Amino acid sequence: MQRRGKAKPRFRAKSLIFVFDSYVLDTGRRELRCGDTVVSVQPQVFDLLEYLIRNRGHVVSRDELLDAIWSRRIVSESTLATRINAARSAIGDDGESQRLIRTLPRKGIRFVGEVRERAIKTEQSLIAFNRPAIAVLPFQNMSGDPEQEYFADGMVDEIITGLSRIKWLLVTSRNSSFVYKSRSFTVKEVAEKHHVRYVLEGGVRKSGNRVRITERLIDATTESHLWAEQYDRLVDDVFALQDEIAMCVIGAIEPSLRRVEMERVKRQRPENLDAYDFVLRSLPFVYAQMPKDSAIAIPLLEEALKLEPSYGAAHALLSFCLHAKWARGGLHQKDRISAIQHARAAIALGNDDATALATAAFVIALDDHDTTTALKLFDGALDLSSSNIFALNFSATTLAWMGKTDLAAERAQQALRLSPFDTITRCWAYHALAIAHFHASRYSDAATAARSAIDSNPAFSVPRAVLVAALVGLGRVDEARVATQSLLEHEPSFTIAGLSQVTELEPAVFRRLAAAWREVGLLE
Repeated sequence: MQRRGKAKPRFRAKSLIFVFDSYVLDTGRRELRCGDTVVSVQPQVFDLLEYLIRNRGHVVSRDELLDAIWSRRIVSESTLATRINAARSAIGDDGESQRLIRTLPRKGIRFVGEVRERAIKTEQSLIAFNRPAIAVLPFQNMSGDPEQEYFADGMVDEIITGLSRIKWLLVTSRNSSFVYKSRSFTVKEVAEKHHVRYVLEGGVRKSGNRVRITERLIDATTESHLWAEQYDRLVDDVFALQDEIAMCVIGAIEPSLRRVEMERVKRQRPENLDAYDFVLRSLPFVYAQMPKDSAIAIPLLEEALKLEPSYGAAHALLSFCLHAKWARGGLHQKDRISAIQHARAAIALGNDDATALATAAFVIALDDHDTTTALKLFDGALDLSSSNIFALNFSATTLAWMGKTDLAAERAQQALRLSPFDTITRCWAYHALAIAHFHASRYSDAATAARSAIDSNPAFSVPRAVLVAALVGLGRVDEARVATQSLLEHEPSFTIAGLSQVTELEPAVFRRLAAAWREVGLLE
Protein backbone atom coordinates (compact mmCIF):
# COMPACT_ATOMS: atom_id res chain seq x y z
CA MET A 1 0.00 0.00 0.00
CA GLN A 2 1.19 3.51 -0.77
CA ARG A 3 1.67 5.79 2.20
CA ARG A 4 1.94 9.39 3.28
CA GLY A 5 1.35 12.63 1.45
CA LYS A 6 -1.82 14.64 0.85
CA ALA A 7 -3.20 16.45 -2.15
CA LYS A 8 -3.85 20.13 -1.62
CA PRO A 9 -7.59 20.93 -1.89
CA ARG A 10 -8.77 23.72 -4.17
CA PHE A 11 -10.68 25.46 -1.42
CA ARG A 12 -10.56 24.77 2.29
CA ALA A 13 -13.73 24.53 4.34
CA LYS A 14 -14.89 22.43 7.26
CA SER A 15 -16.80 19.27 6.49
CA LEU A 16 -20.58 19.67 6.54
CA ILE A 17 -23.68 17.74 5.59
CA PHE A 18 -26.17 19.71 3.47
CA VAL A 19 -29.78 18.51 3.22
CA PHE A 20 -31.99 19.95 0.47
CA ASP A 21 -35.00 18.80 -1.49
CA SER A 22 -34.66 14.96 -1.36
CA TYR A 23 -30.84 15.08 -1.44
CA VAL A 24 -27.98 14.88 1.07
CA LEU A 25 -24.55 16.27 0.17
CA ASP A 26 -21.86 14.99 2.55
CA THR A 27 -18.71 17.02 1.95
CA GLY A 28 -16.58 14.88 4.26
CA ARG A 29 -17.41 11.65 2.43
CA ARG A 30 -17.72 13.55 -0.89
CA GLU A 31 -21.04 11.86 -1.55
CA LEU A 32 -24.34 13.00 -2.99
CA ARG A 33 -27.30 10.86 -2.01
CA CYS A 34 -30.93 10.81 -3.03
CA GLY A 35 -32.57 8.86 -0.24
CA ASP A 36 -30.39 5.74 0.16
CA THR A 37 -29.02 5.89 -3.39
CA VAL A 38 -25.57 7.32 -4.13
CA VAL A 39 -25.76 9.70 -7.11
CA SER A 40 -22.75 9.39 -9.38
CA VAL A 41 -21.12 12.76 -10.08
CA GLN A 42 -17.72 13.69 -11.46
CA PRO A 43 -15.33 15.17 -8.86
CA GLN A 44 -15.31 18.59 -10.54
CA VAL A 45 -19.10 18.66 -10.67
CA PHE A 46 -19.22 17.73 -6.97
CA ASP A 47 -16.82 20.61 -6.20
CA LEU A 48 -19.00 23.02 -8.18
CA LEU A 49 -22.19 21.91 -6.44
CA GLU A 50 -20.57 22.08 -3.00
CA TYR A 51 -19.20 25.58 -3.67
CA LEU A 52 -22.58 26.89 -4.84
CA ILE A 53 -24.35 25.47 -1.77
CA ARG A 54 -21.74 26.82 0.65
CA ASN A 55 -22.02 30.26 -0.99
CA ARG A 56 -25.78 30.28 -1.50
CA GLY A 57 -26.07 33.63 0.27
CA HIS A 58 -24.82 35.52 -2.79
CA VAL A 59 -24.56 35.31 -6.57
CA VAL A 60 -21.38 33.47 -7.55
CA SER A 61 -19.63 35.09 -10.51
CA ARG A 62 -17.85 33.28 -13.33
CA ASP A 63 -14.47 34.55 -12.09
CA GLU A 64 -15.20 33.33 -8.56
CA LEU A 65 -15.99 29.83 -9.87
CA LEU A 66 -12.86 29.75 -12.01
CA ASP A 67 -10.78 30.75 -9.01
CA ALA A 68 -12.35 28.25 -6.61
CA ILE A 69 -12.86 25.22 -8.86
CA TRP A 70 -10.33 25.61 -11.69
CA SER A 71 -7.57 27.52 -9.84
CA ARG A 72 -7.71 30.31 -12.48
CA ARG A 73 -6.94 27.94 -15.35
CA ILE A 74 -8.34 28.92 -18.74
CA VAL A 75 -11.75 27.26 -19.15
CA SER A 76 -14.08 27.69 -22.12
CA GLU A 77 -17.66 28.89 -21.73
CA SER A 78 -18.91 25.54 -23.05
CA THR A 79 -16.94 23.62 -20.38
CA LEU A 80 -18.36 25.83 -17.63
CA ALA A 81 -21.90 25.43 -19.01
CA THR A 82 -21.46 21.64 -19.24
CA ARG A 83 -20.38 21.41 -15.59
CA ILE A 84 -23.28 23.58 -14.41
CA ASN A 85 -25.76 21.49 -16.43
CA ALA A 86 -24.26 18.30 -14.95
CA ALA A 87 -24.68 19.72 -11.41
CA ARG A 88 -28.32 20.56 -12.21
CA SER A 89 -28.93 17.09 -13.64
CA ALA A 90 -27.43 15.40 -10.57
CA ILE A 91 -29.97 17.07 -8.27
CA GLY A 92 -33.01 16.77 -10.54
CA ASP A 93 -32.95 20.41 -11.67
CA ASP A 94 -32.96 21.69 -15.23
CA GLY A 95 -32.13 24.81 -17.18
CA GLU A 96 -35.77 25.79 -17.61
CA SER A 97 -37.25 25.57 -14.12
CA GLN A 98 -34.00 26.45 -12.29
CA ARG A 99 -35.72 25.68 -9.00
CA LEU A 100 -32.42 24.91 -7.23
CA ILE A 101 -29.63 26.48 -9.31
CA ARG A 102 -30.59 29.79 -10.87
CA THR A 103 -28.69 31.68 -13.58
CA LEU A 104 -28.74 35.47 -13.36
CA PRO A 105 -27.75 36.88 -16.78
CA ARG A 106 -24.45 38.84 -16.82
CA LYS A 107 -24.09 38.34 -13.04
CA GLY A 108 -23.52 34.67 -12.31
CA ILE A 109 -25.36 31.77 -10.67
CA ARG A 110 -26.78 31.09 -7.24
CA PHE A 111 -28.08 28.06 -5.35
CA VAL A 112 -31.64 29.04 -4.33
CA GLY A 113 -32.96 25.80 -2.81
CA GLU A 114 -33.78 25.63 0.89
CA VAL A 115 -30.83 24.02 2.70
CA ARG A 116 -30.40 22.57 6.17
CA GLU A 117 -26.84 21.99 7.26
CA ARG A 118 -25.06 20.35 10.16
CA ALA A 119 -21.45 19.91 11.13
CA ILE A 120 -19.99 16.40 11.02
CA LYS A 121 -19.13 15.17 14.49
CA THR A 122 -16.25 12.72 14.47
CA GLU A 123 -17.95 9.83 16.33
CA GLN A 124 -21.55 10.32 15.19
CA SER A 125 -20.65 10.72 11.53
CA LEU A 126 -19.30 7.18 11.49
CA ILE A 127 -22.87 5.90 11.53
CA ALA A 128 -24.74 8.08 9.06
CA PHE A 129 -28.29 6.77 8.79
CA ASN A 130 -27.49 4.57 11.85
CA ARG A 131 -25.10 2.41 9.84
CA PRO A 132 -21.33 1.88 9.78
CA ALA A 133 -19.37 2.92 6.72
CA ILE A 134 -16.61 1.34 4.63
CA ALA A 135 -14.27 2.66 1.94
CA VAL A 136 -13.08 0.28 -0.79
CA LEU A 137 -9.78 1.70 -2.02
CA PRO A 138 -8.35 1.24 -5.52
CA PHE A 139 -6.45 -2.03 -5.71
CA GLN A 140 -2.78 -1.79 -6.54
CA ASN A 141 -1.74 -3.13 -9.92
CA MET A 142 1.34 -5.12 -8.91
CA SER A 143 1.95 -6.58 -12.38
CA GLY A 144 3.94 -3.62 -13.64
CA ASP A 145 1.73 -3.69 -16.73
CA PRO A 146 -0.35 -0.52 -17.24
CA GLU A 147 -2.79 -2.49 -19.38
CA GLN A 148 -3.83 -4.51 -16.32
CA GLU A 149 -5.09 -1.36 -14.61
CA TYR A 150 -8.58 -1.93 -16.02
CA PHE A 151 -8.78 -5.36 -14.36
CA ALA A 152 -7.89 -4.01 -10.89
CA ASP A 153 -10.32 -1.08 -11.26
CA GLY A 154 -13.09 -3.35 -12.52
CA MET A 155 -12.63 -5.60 -9.48
CA VAL A 156 -13.08 -2.65 -7.13
CA ASP A 157 -16.17 -1.49 -9.04
CA GLU A 158 -17.78 -4.93 -8.63
CA ILE A 159 -17.01 -5.02 -4.90
CA ILE A 160 -18.37 -1.50 -4.31
CA THR A 161 -21.55 -2.41 -6.19
CA GLY A 162 -21.99 -5.63 -4.23
CA LEU A 163 -21.30 -4.09 -0.81
CA SER A 164 -23.75 -1.27 -1.61
CA ARG A 165 -26.53 -3.87 -1.58
CA ILE A 166 -25.92 -4.60 2.12
CA LYS A 167 -28.50 -2.23 3.56
CA TRP A 168 -26.98 -1.89 7.03
CA LEU A 169 -23.64 -0.81 5.57
CA LEU A 170 -22.78 2.53 3.96
CA VAL A 171 -20.21 2.31 1.17
CA THR A 172 -18.14 5.27 0.04
CA SER A 173 -18.82 6.06 -3.61
CA ARG A 174 -16.38 5.19 -6.39
CA ASN A 175 -15.70 8.91 -6.92
CA SER A 176 -14.51 9.24 -3.34
CA SER A 177 -12.52 5.99 -3.29
CA PHE A 178 -10.68 6.63 -6.54
CA VAL A 179 -9.34 9.94 -5.26
CA TYR A 180 -6.62 7.69 -3.74
CA LYS A 181 -5.59 6.05 -6.99
CA SER A 182 -1.84 6.47 -7.48
CA ARG A 183 -1.66 8.63 -4.35
CA SER A 184 0.03 8.20 -0.99
CA PHE A 185 -2.22 7.85 2.07
CA THR A 186 -2.70 6.23 5.44
CA VAL A 187 -5.77 4.30 6.54
CA LYS A 188 -6.34 6.84 9.31
CA GLU A 189 -6.37 9.69 6.80
CA VAL A 190 -8.97 7.89 4.69
CA ALA A 191 -11.13 7.24 7.76
CA GLU A 192 -10.98 10.83 8.97
CA LYS A 193 -11.68 12.36 5.56
CA HIS A 194 -14.57 10.09 4.61
CA HIS A 195 -15.85 9.28 8.12
CA VAL A 196 -15.64 5.52 7.66
CA ARG A 197 -14.96 2.89 10.29
CA TYR A 198 -13.64 0.21 7.91
CA VAL A 199 -11.32 0.17 4.90
CA LEU A 200 -10.85 -2.57 2.29
CA GLU A 201 -7.59 -2.51 0.36
CA GLY A 202 -5.90 -4.99 -1.95
CA GLY A 203 -3.74 -5.73 -4.91
CA VAL A 204 -3.79 -7.62 -8.21
CA ARG A 205 -0.82 -9.42 -9.76
CA LYS A 206 -1.35 -10.94 -13.20
CA SER A 207 1.11 -13.19 -14.99
CA GLY A 208 0.16 -14.85 -18.24
CA ASN A 209 -3.24 -16.43 -17.78
CA ARG A 210 -3.02 -16.52 -13.97
CA VAL A 211 -3.99 -13.82 -11.50
CA ARG A 212 -3.43 -13.46 -7.75
CA ILE A 213 -5.74 -11.13 -5.83
CA THR A 214 -5.01 -10.17 -2.21
CA GLU A 215 -7.45 -8.32 0.02
CA ARG A 216 -7.42 -6.93 3.56
CA LEU A 217 -10.25 -5.56 5.67
CA ILE A 218 -9.02 -3.04 8.26
CA ASP A 219 -10.66 -1.46 11.30
CA ALA A 220 -9.66 2.16 10.70
CA THR A 221 -10.03 3.15 14.36
CA THR A 222 -7.35 0.68 15.48
CA GLU A 223 -5.67 -0.10 12.11
CA SER A 224 -6.00 -3.79 12.98
CA HIS A 225 -6.69 -6.39 10.28
CA LEU A 226 -10.14 -7.98 10.62
CA TRP A 227 -9.93 -10.29 7.61
CA ALA A 228 -7.47 -11.11 4.84
CA GLU A 229 -7.63 -13.49 1.89
CA GLN A 230 -5.71 -14.43 -1.22
CA TYR A 231 -7.30 -15.75 -4.41
CA ASP A 232 -5.33 -17.53 -7.15
CA ARG A 233 -7.26 -18.05 -10.36
CA LEU A 234 -6.93 -18.81 -14.06
CA VAL A 235 -8.18 -15.99 -16.28
CA ASP A 236 -10.54 -17.49 -18.85
CA ASP A 237 -13.31 -14.88 -18.70
CA VAL A 238 -12.31 -11.56 -17.10
CA PHE A 239 -15.86 -10.48 -16.25
CA ALA A 240 -16.85 -13.87 -14.84
CA LEU A 241 -13.71 -13.83 -12.69
CA GLN A 242 -14.51 -10.34 -11.40
CA ASP A 243 -18.02 -11.49 -10.50
CA GLU A 244 -16.72 -14.61 -8.74
CA ILE A 245 -14.12 -12.78 -6.62
CA ALA A 246 -16.55 -9.97 -5.78
CA MET A 247 -19.09 -12.54 -4.53
CA CYS A 248 -16.45 -14.29 -2.41
CA VAL A 249 -15.27 -10.99 -0.90
CA ILE A 250 -18.77 -9.74 -0.12
CA GLY A 251 -19.78 -13.10 1.36
CA ALA A 252 -16.76 -12.98 3.68
CA ILE A 253 -16.89 -9.29 4.62
CA GLU A 254 -20.53 -9.10 5.73
CA PRO A 255 -20.26 -11.64 8.59
CA SER A 256 -16.83 -10.27 9.58
CA LEU A 257 -18.21 -6.76 9.96
CA ARG A 258 -21.36 -8.02 11.65
CA ARG A 259 -19.29 -9.72 14.36
CA VAL A 260 -17.17 -6.60 14.92
CA GLU A 261 -20.25 -4.38 15.10
CA MET A 262 -21.91 -6.71 17.62
CA GLU A 263 -18.82 -6.58 19.82
CA ARG A 264 -18.59 -2.80 19.48
CA VAL A 265 -22.12 -2.16 20.67
CA LYS A 266 -21.61 -4.34 23.75
CA ARG A 267 -19.16 -1.70 24.99
CA GLN A 268 -21.69 1.13 24.72
CA ARG A 269 -23.71 2.40 27.64
CA PRO A 270 -27.44 1.50 27.38
CA GLU A 271 -28.55 5.15 27.50
CA ASN A 272 -26.50 5.87 24.35
CA LEU A 273 -28.13 3.23 22.15
CA ASP A 274 -30.00 4.06 18.94
CA ALA A 275 -32.24 1.79 16.85
CA TYR A 276 -29.34 0.22 14.98
CA ASP A 277 -27.55 -0.50 18.27
CA PHE A 278 -30.63 -2.19 19.74
CA VAL A 279 -30.79 -4.42 16.66
CA LEU A 280 -27.10 -5.32 17.03
CA ARG A 281 -27.61 -6.22 20.69
CA SER A 282 -30.48 -8.51 19.76
CA LEU A 283 -28.62 -10.52 17.10
CA PRO A 284 -26.88 -13.18 19.25
CA PHE A 285 -30.25 -14.04 20.80
CA VAL A 286 -32.18 -13.86 17.52
CA TYR A 287 -29.90 -16.35 15.82
CA ALA A 288 -30.03 -18.89 18.65
CA GLN A 289 -33.54 -19.66 17.27
CA MET A 290 -34.93 -20.87 20.59
CA PRO A 291 -37.78 -19.32 22.67
CA LYS A 292 -35.71 -18.47 25.77
CA ASP A 293 -33.26 -16.49 23.63
CA SER A 294 -36.06 -14.88 21.62
CA ALA A 295 -37.53 -13.66 24.91
CA ILE A 296 -34.34 -11.59 25.38
CA ALA A 297 -34.22 -10.33 21.79
CA ILE A 298 -37.87 -9.31 21.45
CA PRO A 299 -37.77 -6.34 23.92
CA LEU A 300 -34.58 -5.05 22.26
CA LEU A 301 -36.20 -5.14 18.83
CA GLU A 302 -39.34 -3.51 20.18
CA GLU A 303 -37.15 -0.67 21.52
CA ALA A 304 -35.60 -0.30 18.07
CA LEU A 305 -39.06 -0.03 16.51
CA LYS A 306 -40.14 2.56 19.07
CA LEU A 307 -37.25 4.71 17.87
CA GLU A 308 -37.71 3.86 14.17
CA PRO A 309 -41.16 2.36 13.42
CA SER A 310 -40.28 1.99 9.71
CA TYR A 311 -37.09 -0.02 10.35
CA GLY A 312 -37.68 -2.97 8.00
CA ALA A 313 -34.75 -5.03 9.27
CA ALA A 314 -36.02 -4.77 12.87
CA HIS A 315 -39.48 -5.97 11.78
CA ALA A 316 -37.87 -8.92 9.99
CA LEU A 317 -35.80 -9.95 13.00
CA LEU A 318 -38.78 -9.56 15.32
CA SER A 319 -40.83 -11.82 13.02
CA PHE A 320 -38.03 -14.41 13.20
CA CYS A 321 -38.02 -14.29 17.03
CA LEU A 322 -41.80 -14.65 17.14
CA HIS A 323 -41.49 -17.59 14.75
CA ALA A 324 -39.08 -19.32 17.19
CA LYS A 325 -41.42 -18.52 20.06
CA TRP A 326 -44.38 -20.06 18.19
CA ALA A 327 -42.62 -23.06 16.65
CA ARG A 328 -40.74 -24.20 19.75
CA GLY A 329 -42.49 -22.35 22.57
CA GLY A 330 -45.97 -23.81 22.74
CA LEU A 331 -47.52 -23.17 19.30
CA HIS A 332 -49.54 -20.20 20.57
CA GLN A 333 -51.46 -18.71 17.63
CA LYS A 334 -50.92 -15.13 18.79
CA ASP A 335 -47.16 -15.61 18.28
CA ARG A 336 -47.67 -17.05 14.79
CA ILE A 337 -50.03 -14.21 13.81
CA SER A 338 -47.61 -11.57 15.16
CA ALA A 339 -44.72 -13.22 13.34
CA ILE A 340 -46.58 -13.04 10.03
CA GLN A 341 -47.63 -9.43 10.66
CA HIS A 342 -44.06 -8.29 11.29
CA ALA A 343 -42.83 -10.32 8.32
CA ARG A 344 -45.27 -8.53 6.04
CA ALA A 345 -44.23 -5.17 7.56
CA ALA A 346 -40.61 -6.06 6.76
CA ILE A 347 -41.57 -6.83 3.15
CA ALA A 348 -43.35 -3.49 2.79
CA LEU A 349 -40.64 -1.41 4.51
CA GLY A 350 -37.49 -3.33 3.54
CA ASN A 351 -38.19 -4.31 -0.04
CA ASP A 352 -34.70 -3.18 -1.07
CA ASP A 353 -33.01 -5.07 1.79
CA ALA A 354 -32.07 -8.63 0.77
CA THR A 355 -31.60 -9.82 4.36
CA ALA A 356 -34.94 -8.43 5.54
CA LEU A 357 -36.75 -9.92 2.54
CA ALA A 358 -35.13 -13.35 3.03
CA THR A 359 -35.90 -13.41 6.76
CA ALA A 360 -39.51 -12.40 6.13
CA ALA A 361 -39.81 -15.00 3.35
CA PHE A 362 -38.65 -17.74 5.72
CA VAL A 363 -41.33 -16.76 8.25
CA ILE A 364 -44.02 -16.53 5.56
CA ALA A 365 -43.08 -20.03 4.36
CA LEU A 366 -43.04 -21.78 7.75
CA ASP A 367 -45.65 -19.80 9.70
CA ASP A 368 -48.14 -19.06 6.92
CA HIS A 369 -47.21 -22.02 4.66
CA ASP A 370 -47.36 -19.58 1.73
CA THR A 371 -44.47 -21.06 -0.20
CA THR A 372 -45.42 -19.35 -3.48
CA THR A 373 -44.94 -15.90 -1.95
CA ALA A 374 -41.85 -17.04 -0.04
CA LEU A 375 -40.08 -18.33 -3.15
CA LYS A 376 -40.80 -15.07 -5.01
CA LEU A 377 -39.36 -13.12 -2.08
CA PHE A 378 -36.25 -15.31 -1.99
CA ASP A 379 -35.77 -14.71 -5.72
CA GLY A 380 -36.19 -10.97 -5.14
CA ALA A 381 -33.62 -11.02 -2.34
CA LEU A 382 -31.11 -12.88 -4.52
CA ASP A 383 -31.77 -10.46 -7.39
CA LEU A 384 -30.82 -7.64 -5.02
CA SER A 385 -27.70 -9.46 -3.81
CA SER A 386 -26.76 -12.84 -5.26
CA SER A 387 -24.20 -13.36 -2.48
CA ASN A 388 -26.53 -12.59 0.43
CA ILE A 389 -25.88 -15.34 2.99
CA PHE A 390 -29.31 -15.08 4.59
CA ALA A 391 -31.14 -15.36 1.27
CA LEU A 392 -29.07 -18.41 0.32
CA ASN A 393 -29.44 -20.15 3.69
CA PHE A 394 -33.11 -19.40 4.40
CA SER A 395 -34.13 -20.35 0.87
CA ALA A 396 -32.04 -23.55 1.12
CA THR A 397 -33.81 -24.58 4.33
CA THR A 398 -37.25 -23.78 2.90
CA LEU A 399 -36.51 -25.64 -0.35
CA ALA A 400 -35.26 -28.65 1.62
CA TRP A 401 -38.53 -28.87 3.59
CA MET A 402 -40.36 -28.57 0.25
CA GLY A 403 -38.47 -31.56 -1.16
CA LYS A 404 -36.54 -29.52 -3.75
CA THR A 405 -33.34 -31.19 -2.64
CA ASP A 406 -30.98 -30.36 -5.53
CA LEU A 407 -31.60 -26.60 -5.43
CA ALA A 408 -31.57 -26.63 -1.62
CA ALA A 409 -28.17 -28.34 -1.57
CA GLU A 410 -26.81 -26.04 -4.27
CA ARG A 411 -27.71 -22.90 -2.32
CA ALA A 412 -26.51 -24.29 1.00
CA GLN A 413 -23.15 -25.25 -0.50
CA GLN A 414 -22.84 -21.84 -2.15
CA ALA A 415 -23.45 -20.18 1.23
CA LEU A 416 -20.75 -22.32 2.83
CA ARG A 417 -18.28 -21.50 0.05
CA LEU A 418 -18.92 -17.77 0.43
CA SER A 419 -18.82 -17.70 4.22
CA PRO A 420 -17.35 -20.92 5.60
CA PHE A 421 -16.42 -19.55 9.04
CA ASP A 422 -19.54 -17.55 9.92
CA THR A 423 -20.81 -19.31 13.03
CA ILE A 424 -24.08 -17.37 12.92
CA THR A 425 -25.31 -18.49 9.50
CA ARG A 426 -23.61 -21.78 8.64
CA CYS A 427 -25.97 -23.70 10.96
CA TRP A 428 -28.78 -23.09 8.47
CA ALA A 429 -26.68 -24.28 5.52
CA TYR A 430 -25.79 -27.54 7.28
CA HIS A 431 -29.39 -27.93 8.49
CA ALA A 432 -30.68 -27.59 4.91
CA LEU A 433 -28.11 -30.12 3.69
CA ALA A 434 -29.12 -32.57 6.44
CA ILE A 435 -32.79 -32.44 5.41
CA ALA A 436 -31.96 -32.67 1.70
CA HIS A 437 -29.59 -35.63 2.18
CA PHE A 438 -32.10 -37.46 4.37
CA HIS A 439 -34.87 -37.04 1.79
CA ALA A 440 -32.49 -38.41 -0.87
CA SER A 441 -31.69 -41.42 1.40
CA ARG A 442 -28.08 -40.29 1.84
CA TYR A 443 -28.24 -41.04 5.56
CA SER A 444 -24.52 -40.87 6.30
CA ASP A 445 -24.26 -37.44 4.64
CA ALA A 446 -27.40 -36.35 6.48
CA ALA A 447 -25.91 -37.35 9.85
CA THR A 448 -22.63 -35.55 9.09
CA ALA A 449 -24.46 -32.36 8.05
CA ALA A 450 -26.77 -32.50 11.07
CA ARG A 451 -23.79 -32.81 13.42
CA SER A 452 -22.16 -29.81 11.72
CA ALA A 453 -25.37 -27.82 12.22
CA ILE A 454 -25.42 -28.79 15.90
CA ASP A 455 -21.76 -27.82 16.33
CA SER A 456 -22.50 -24.43 14.73
CA ASN A 457 -25.50 -23.71 16.98
CA PRO A 458 -25.83 -26.17 19.89
CA ALA A 459 -28.94 -24.37 21.21
CA PHE A 460 -31.04 -25.01 18.08
CA SER A 461 -33.03 -28.21 18.57
CA VAL A 462 -34.33 -29.09 15.09
CA PRO A 463 -30.99 -30.36 13.62
CA ARG A 464 -30.88 -32.76 16.57
CA ALA A 465 -34.21 -34.19 15.40
CA VAL A 466 -32.83 -34.63 11.87
CA LEU A 467 -29.75 -36.37 13.32
CA VAL A 468 -32.05 -38.83 15.14
CA ALA A 469 -33.78 -39.67 11.86
CA ALA A 470 -30.47 -40.04 9.97
CA LEU A 471 -29.12 -42.46 12.59
CA VAL A 472 -32.33 -44.52 12.36
CA GLY A 473 -31.89 -44.57 8.58
CA LEU A 474 -28.37 -45.95 9.08
CA GLY A 475 -29.72 -48.68 11.39
CA ARG A 476 -27.85 -47.25 14.39
CA VAL A 477 -30.91 -47.21 16.62
CA ASP A 478 -29.03 -47.17 19.94
CA GLU A 479 -27.14 -44.03 18.88
CA ALA A 480 -30.45 -42.58 17.70
CA ARG A 481 -31.94 -43.11 21.17
CA VAL A 482 -29.01 -41.23 22.76
CA ALA A 483 -29.51 -38.40 20.23
CA THR A 484 -33.22 -38.42 21.12
CA GLN A 485 -32.38 -37.75 24.78
CA SER A 486 -30.18 -34.82 23.73
CA LEU A 487 -33.02 -33.47 21.57
CA LEU A 488 -35.48 -33.61 24.48
CA GLU A 489 -32.99 -31.93 26.82
CA HIS A 490 -32.87 -28.96 24.44
CA GLU A 491 -36.60 -28.99 23.59
CA PRO A 492 -38.58 -30.91 26.25
CA SER A 493 -41.90 -30.11 24.55
CA PHE A 494 -40.87 -31.60 21.17
CA THR A 495 -43.61 -33.61 19.46
CA ILE A 496 -43.94 -34.89 15.91
CA ALA A 497 -47.32 -33.22 15.48
CA GLY A 498 -45.94 -29.93 16.78
CA LEU A 499 -43.07 -29.84 14.32
CA SER A 500 -45.42 -30.86 11.49
CA GLN A 501 -47.42 -27.66 12.00
CA VAL A 502 -44.29 -25.67 11.19
CA THR A 503 -42.24 -27.65 8.70
CA GLU A 504 -44.63 -29.93 6.81
CA LEU A 505 -44.40 -27.98 3.56
CA GLU A 506 -44.19 -31.22 1.54
CA PRO A 507 -45.84 -34.27 3.19
CA ALA A 508 -43.45 -36.73 1.52
CA VAL A 509 -40.45 -35.06 3.21
CA PHE A 510 -41.99 -34.91 6.65
CA ARG A 511 -43.57 -38.37 6.46
CA ARG A 512 -40.18 -40.12 6.17
CA LEU A 513 -38.69 -38.12 9.06
CA ALA A 514 -41.75 -38.81 11.24
CA ALA A 515 -41.50 -42.55 10.59
CA ALA A 516 -37.90 -42.54 11.83
CA TRP A 517 -38.84 -40.54 14.94
CA ARG A 518 -41.61 -43.01 15.79
CA GLU A 519 -39.07 -45.85 15.74
CA VAL A 520 -37.28 -44.34 18.73
CA GLY A 521 -40.48 -43.48 20.58
CA LEU A 522 -40.67 -39.73 20.13
CA LEU A 523 -44.09 -38.46 21.18
CA GLU A 524 -46.69 -38.12 18.48
